[in-house]
Amino acid sequence: MNADEALISVWRQVLVEVKNKIKLERDEYAVALLRAKKLRMVEFDFGDFRIAGIEQNPKTTSRWAELARAGQRVMQFRCRGRYIANVCEGKILRYPAWRALQLPE
Repeated sequence: MNADEALISVWRQVLVEVKNKIKLERDEYAVALLRAKKLRMVEFDFGDFRIAGIEQNPKTTSRWAELARAGQRVMQFRCRGRYIANVCEGKILRYPAWRALQLPE
């Protein structure tokens, strides 16, 4: 599984299938519900990297929040304190931090 497939799989399992546990290859990871904002989040390993997928907060002022308010399912991905990508309705957008952190293709 390549990186794009992994992030899209996480997005699908958390926001489309609404699973409490996701599966990536042979590993399972629990999906948490953040108390304060009621957003879903999951942390998982991809190679040597620990990545967090966080449901987009629709109450912020970003363009991604605007899409979330319109009913789009958006998940932001972070690694080492930086946003690296997002997936919106099954389409991935990588941020410059992806290359800066030298994440695998």
